[in-house]
Amino acid sequence: MTRSTTDEAAAPPLPSPKERRRLREAKSLSEEQVAEAVGVTRATVRSWETGRTSPRGRKRALYAKLLAPDPTPASASASPPEPRLRPTRASAPATTPKAPAPETAPSLAAPAPEPVPAPTAPAAPATSPAQSAPPAPAAPPPPSEPAPKPKPGTEGKAGAESGAGAVPEAPRLSPEEAFDALYAHAAPGLVRQTYLLTGRRRLARESVERAFQLAWHRWPEVAVDRDPAGWVRAAAYEYAMSPWHRLRRSHRHPDAPPTEPARRALFEALLDLPPAYRRTLLLYDGVGLDLPETAAETEASTPAAAGRLEVARAALAERLPELAAAGSPAEQSELLHDRLGGLVRAEHVPAPAPARKVRTGSEDKARLWTRAAIAFAALLIGATAVTLHTAPTHYEPPIAPPERVGGVPPRGGPQKLTAQDLKLQKSLNEQLAHGPERLVPELR
Repeated sequence: MTRSTTDEAAAPPLPSPKERRRLREAKSLSEEQVAEAVGVTRATVRSWETGRTSPRGRKRALYAKLLAPDPTPASASASPPEPRLRPTRASAPATTPKAPAPETAPSLAAPAPEPVPAPTAPAAPATSPAQSAPPAPAAPPPPSEPAPKPKPGTEGKAGAESGAGAVPEAPRLSPEEAFDALYAHAAPGLVRQTYLLTGRRRLARESVERAFQLAWHRWPEVAVDRDPAGWVRAAAYEYAMSPWHRLRRSHRHPDAPPTEPARRALFEALLDLPPAYRRTLLLYDGVGLDLPETAAETEASTPAAAGRLEVARAALAERLPELAAAGSPAEQSELLHDRLGGLVRAEHVPAPAPARKVRTGSEDKARLWTRAAIAFAALLIGATAVTLHTAPTHYEPPIAPPERVGGVPPRGGPQKLTAQDLKLQKSLNEQLAHGPERLVPELR
């Protein structure tokens, strides 16, 4: 299923970023070939496949035409697509089908659910959810009578009443019901997978719940995604592999390994792998994704993902004799799938919280952050208003504080009279002057 990524009606629709890469590799096209055909650089093509940017105009039309799948017969398109099976080789191309797993082998992925209508996303495009399950059209009215326009939401009832041959439309699910169905289907398996990825039960449950809270917060985007369970799985893996968990005392060390020697050896060997190699091995041999999908989810190229898978298998084969005795990569894949499934099912993994609790937790968290943002904005506005009210309107130079200064020479001019000088001055003023007037000074 493809969906348009732009609001322009004339723009051709494009698949999701993961689907773009899968279609390119299915046609054996490299990034350089696509870039040369469209007229862009290799970095631009990689940006389109990761979802950071999207082509526009003439380049969008060329890119959509280049990725368009080959036409298939009508009979093949009418039949439902077969589910993807497990991989057979580490270096298999994108078009190589996987070997089916035995029915008795335990699987890490959740069982396939019964067909249900696509989830309806709030504020999502009206045509996006309906593309996955289009209702069968009712029989047209006679030419002499105009076709009545059905009311919104009554198409299924009209189809059921028009005749026995018409297929009624299945009831559409509300966003809460669609989320609860996805949670009940995918959450238990994701907790088991995340436990194998981290070796910590509490962290596995916390990662899955955080991923579903994020999915409910972005439900309009997740509801129309090609693989909603894969969207949540990628979010749970990213949260579980965050290096910041090492700073938490409860998550510094993994949980106690299994007591059985074979499972203990597999558990310790799996945790000794680097996180990227462990994730690649779990997605390919445990979950059952093919190589291009594994590379896209781990944000690596297909050759890099194949190299990580080979290195991880070689590291496990050094510590597991039964894996080293396997003759082919297909046998190693089957053996790892069985051993990983048996390991995770033998261990007690906590069940996830109810779906309603996860939804309310996501809503409470969003409400809390909204209130915090509003409070911070109000505090900033109040502080700005107080500052504007109390700030001076003109510049006032600061007055230096007084201080004692020493070592400065005295001022010039007459000095201050001493006590002896004042006594002499007084006696001169009191005595009469004798002699010529011209010699007598005039004291004023």
